[in-house]
Amino acid sequence: MRASVGDRLLVHGRIVGQHDRVAEVVEVLGPDGTPPYRVRFEDGHETLMSPGPDTVVRHEHEATG
Repeated sequence: MRASVGDRLLVHGRIVGQHDRVAEVVEVLGPDGTPPYRVRFEDGHETLMSPGPDTVVRHEHEATG
């Protein structure tokens, strides 16, 4: 997985009824865009994250066109 600052991570819910969450990458701490990432969720919560297979990267350039 590779991401850049400004990309969004879509984290799929793991159990029935759990909503997907979206986090914006605010810092890339691994080499060449690899995890871990510092991310900010919609509610303003920030955390370090090493995404698993339930996460998809939405690259910034995909969102704008």
